[in-house]
Amino acid sequence: MPEVPVAALDLELLRSFQAAAQLGSLAAAAQQRHRTVSAISMQIKRLEETLGSRLLERGSRGVTPTAIGEALLQESRELLRLHDGMLSRFTGRGLGGKVRLGLPEDYARELLGSVLPEFMAYHPDVLLEVVTATSGELARQLSRSQLTLGVVLDRPHSLPGGETLWLTTPVWAGPRVGGLGTRPRLPLALHEVDCPYRALAIESLEAIGKSWHAVFTSTSIHAVEKAVEMGLAISVLDRERLTTAMRELGPEDGLPPLKRCEARLHFARHIDAASQPAVDALANLLRERLSQRGPWRTGGSSGPESRRPPSWR
Repeated sequence: MPEVPVAALDLELLRSFQAAAQLGSLAAAAQQRHRTVSAISMQIKRLEETLGSRLLERGSRGVTPTAIGEALLQESRELLRLHDGMLSRFTGRGLGGKVRLGLPEDYARELLGSVLPEFMAYHPDVLLEVVTATSGELARQLSRSQLTLGVVLDRPHSLPGGETLWLTTPVWAGPRVGGLGTRPRLPLALHEVDCPYRALAIESLEAIGKSWHAVFTSTSIHAVEKAVEMGLAISVLDRERLTTAMRELGPEDGLPPLKRCEARLHFARHIDAASQPAVDALANLLRERLSQRGPWRTGGSSGPESRRPPSWR
């Protein structure tokens, strides 16, 4: 009985589609995959013909996945992960290469304490470097490919592309006792320029005509928190960072509401081919652990979710 021919997916086509969908640009995908733009375009066209569906919408600002393309993006990550993991097990070659990851300082403590040590334990041959900075500085480094991968808040500088991991919960933080919010000129503890929460604080106060002055400025989140705890100033922090020496302030204290920020995962435009599997593995881990909830409970759960075998190995 003759065999019925079955369409097969070319993994290289999937990798090119994944790069274009993640980066939002055929040109960026071509640079990352070390191919020409026309080659990437042809690969995606062949994949669309194989599946009989349009996968990317082309526009003046780049490409975005269609509904079918978004579904394929999710499933292709798992397929490529399984393929690469099986290949490394049977060939005896684990993941290697170099990954330079950028993180906002406000979230570095939680990620350094749980997610990243786990990744390094499973991939000891990957040279991982972690950089913490303001989101504005991280955005600049990503645009220059000085970072391979980054978690960046969408303020004050919004990078094109990327994918949302979680929404932040910024709040006005004041000392447990005292009435700093009622002063004619609001004393603020702020990060340097390029900090999303600095931008949020200033925009919100200026929108209601509230006078303010920066009584304390630091690059350290811990120094800013200490200034609040000691009653020196008010600041904008993620709600999860409030300590017992602080309280959340709001309209009753004369302070305006704050907009939420998106924490987004971004890839560099150029990634060395030898490092790409390691970059993808770390990106999958970040998606799995941070999607829709952020870093606050990544290492503290003892429930069924924490015992689920990771899907990024």
